[in-house]
Amino acid sequence: MRYDDSLETVLSADMSSPMGAQLAWRQLVDLVGRGRVAASDAVISRLRGLRGAVPPPVRTSSARAVAFASPPLALVLLFAEDEIAVAAPVLRSVHLSAADWAELLPILSPTARSVLRHRRDLGPEVVAMLESFGSVDFVLASPSQDDAARTEAPAFLEGTAAPEEDATSEPSPTADDAGLHAPAAASAPAAEPATGPFEIAELVERINAYQRDRAVGGTGANASIIGQAERFRFETDSAGVIRWVEGVSRSPLIGVTLARTSAALGSDTTDPLTTSVDGAVVGAFRQRAGFADLRLWVEGQSDAAGGWRISAVPVFDRASGRFTGYRGSARRPRVDEAAEHAADERAGVADALRQLVHELRTPTNAIAGFAEMIETELFGPVPAVYREQAAAIRSQTAGLLGAIEDMDIAARIETNALQLFVDDVPVAQLLEWITADLAPLATLRGARFALRVDHPSLSIRGDGQAVERLIGRLLATLVAAGTAGEQIGIVAAATATKQIKVTFDRPRALADYPEDLLLTIDADTDAGEQGAPLLGTGFALRLARNLAAELGGGLAIGPDSLTLHLPATIPADVELISHL
Repeated sequence: MRYDDSLETVLSADMSSPMGAQLAWRQLVDLVGRGRVAASDAVISRLRGLRGAVPPPVRTSSARAVAFASPPLALVLLFAEDEIAVAAPVLRSVHLSAADWAELLPILSPTARSVLRHRRDLGPEVVAMLESFGSVDFVLASPSQDDAARTEAPAFLEGTAAPEEDATSEPSPTADDAGLHAPAAASAPAAEPATGPFEIAELVERINAYQRDRAVGGTGANASIIGQAERFRFETDSAGVIRWVEGVSRSPLIGVTLARTSAALGSDTTDPLTTSVDGAVVGAFRQRAGFADLRLWVEGQSDAAGGWRISAVPVFDRASGRFTGYRGSARRPRVDEAAEHAADERAGVADALRQLVHELRTPTNAIAGFAEMIETELFGPVPAVYREQAAAIRSQTAGLLGAIEDMDIAARIETNALQLFVDDVPVAQLLEWITADLAPLATLRGARFALRVDHPSLSIRGDGQAVERLIGRLLATLVAAGTAGEQIGIVAAATATKQIKVTFDRPRALADYPEDLLLTIDADTDAGEQGAPLLGTGFALRLARNLAAELGGGLAIGPDSLTLHLPATIPADVELISHL
């Protein structure tokens, strides 16, 4: 079937029912997002008309599906005007030209623009456009002012004078680092606000001037961002706060403390969210001891940005013996000291996998959608034989979509891109729903469940969808390995450490595998087993273990059982019972 035919079919379909509207929404978003159908006014208008009949979770899922598919501006605008939970997946990933960003940014709400401010892959012109909204986005407006704040455009878009900033506010380091004040505006006094029209052409010219100045070596304000510095010296006060710097830009480092670190840097990542020092530096500071070649990460785009190896010695007052601070130096890490290369390689593989996942998900969704249309006779009567075949296709594609989603989650975990929300998930209700959903598979395998929840009010503190997927995938893997007459016990209880412990019986078919081999069972080994995970038992268990860790828990594999620990929200009476 050609895509033009698909579009005609979708546009002419009966969308009066909720299911019909959702199917049409998914198909149109997929076709437009992949560039198979032009984002015409008719198509976008149809999507806007369907949006009210499509639940937010479905719209959010569609946004995630096209986030990495280079959707056209019209489709991005459609998602951008939706609620933030729907718009965020697209805003975090979409790549647009500067002209497209200039059209999109004024339409976004302050919350949506705040999503973009966390991106590190936007060009300097886009960063400058975002900064120009600061006077609008960072003002606490009353509810009646919210709509005005949403539509108010900065000077670079409206052709009016730039809003005058509060004299007490600090200058934006991003704008300064981008070099947009020089050299074109170098002759103007720095403190005088801009007046008159500020057109896109002028902004582009300033960016081009900055690039030319950077290419020939740069002077003045641009000199500090020509390239990364290689060394600098520093001194701290008695509280470990850096107060003096020489050899590099001061602003990114003044105020950085050696007394605290960031969890992000402690996990050995090369892209933490904040400037931070190695945990070993904190330990040395507490003991007032010297240290050598420990890590420092500086955020931003200045010449100080990136990783450093710092060394310092403590300084004491000769008269009183009082500790007065550190004196030290910093250098860039050598190739053998940095983990960036390995991390970049892993990230590149994971990004490629996510792109592959998208390429697989889109046609599979299309197949599933059309099969469901045939099975439900959405377009008219269909012979029973074709409905049966459509049902078989839909069932098979559902399993394939589950495997694709597992691959996507694995790639997101690998690239630290998995987004989790905090909620309270009732344990008894969740387990009852999952066991009911897996009942046909258990019947097929001849196995049965034995479920026990110690208290009906037990709940897990974590992302509802992630918890559901974790327990559902884990239990489905165990059921698929079950044999005729086998009972799979599931026991949920609260622990004294305020966790929910869910224990699953280990099927006899997996009893002979030690833990290290159990995690390596591939799809070829599972071949021929009804209901077995498409990607293999080992992949499913590894994914469950990693997803449990992302949720703040863990998965322990014992000789007779698998035990899942997850954070709990426990009422006072249940907590008391757990300690008895």
